[in-house]
Amino acid sequence: MPFDPQTPYNDLPLLPPPGELETRAVLKKAIAANKALAELKGAGELIPDQSLLIQAIGLQEAKLSSEIENIVTTNDELYRAFADQGQRTNPHTKEVLRYKDALWHGFKMIKEENRPLTTRLFEELFQIIKETTAGVRRMPGTKLANPFGEVIYTPPEGEAIIRDKLANLERFIYDDSDLDPLIKLAVMHYQFEAIHPFTDGNGRTGRIINILYLVEVGLLDIPVLYLSRYIIDHKSAYYAGLKQITIDHDWEPWIIYMLDAIAQTARITRERILGIRNLMREGIEQVKQQLPKVYSKDLLELLFRQPYCKIRFLEEVGIAQRKTASQYLRELERIGMLTPVKAGREVYYLNTALLKLLVS
Repeated sequence: MPFDPQTPYNDLPLLPPPGELETRAVLKKAIAANKALAELKGAGELIPDQSLLIQAIGLQEAKLSSEIENIVTTNDELYRAFADQGQRTNPHTKEVLRYKDALWHGFKMIKEENRPLTTRLFEELFQIIKETTAGVRRMPGTKLANPFGEVIYTPPEGEAIIRDKLANLERFIYDDSDLDPLIKLAVMHYQFEAIHPFTDGNGRTGRIINILYLVEVGLLDIPVLYLSRYIIDHKSAYYAGLKQITIDHDWEPWIIYMLDAIAQTARITRERILGIRNLMREGIEQVKQQLPKVYSKDLLELLFRQPYCKIRFLEEVGIAQRKTASQYLRELERIGMLTPVKAGREVYYLNTALLKLLVS
């Protein structure tokens, strides 16, 4: 039967796909992507406190991944909202912050709780992103449309059918085949998006699953490879690749697209991490030379956890009490390391160089 976008795709083929996935062209791309990913992993190890990377880079991914779904906020609004723990901000920014929370939750589950990637964990990610208690879709009627309102895809319907297809995806993730993990990731991502198990947030949930998978299989130590910028920059090719599998069962263009995304994003992220390390080194030397009484390792790490700093942050980590903390930040402003930004009655101290590096 030819594919009908108006009909629920309950016949979505199970995994693994038939035919050869590791074609010559795919394997060539896989070698390059694995090399770039290994270099990224090595760069991440150069930052002693890797939570710096998770927070600073992870927030940017939360913004971009949400932007794909038309959940839009500004960098200033996002980082200030993060500094304020999500208070006094708009609904879109709060939703972006929940994406960050979902990513962190998934990372802790697989690293600390040793939980596998399962339907239950997928539901937890979705529930955090959308701030809901709902799980896998139960009601019919979900359809995907293009910007002109034309239905282009109707995902499988019926909770039992959706759960069966997710169970098949779980088995594929953990089968003992010798398929290259990055090729497997490309297949996983298509299948999750095609199942479309939730009423909303499927794209964001799927992109978090990608990151967690790379951590689980040991290709990354921390979740810092984020494909959202690449998808935004190559959006038409992304959707064309998904469509080509659905209609023609042609996997090669899609897998090559994903491997290119991984390779390019890994290289860009590595440069960003090295840039953060260099900024930290310069900051350490600057503060040691110009403000030796202010310098501490904890203070410098705090200034690079995210671009906006507040007096309260110094108090919370035990660096200084309020009066002294305020003096420290004003001294850092005096030597040009921080820029004061007033928003209402609140004063933030902006690490301008870090923000510029993160959003470039």
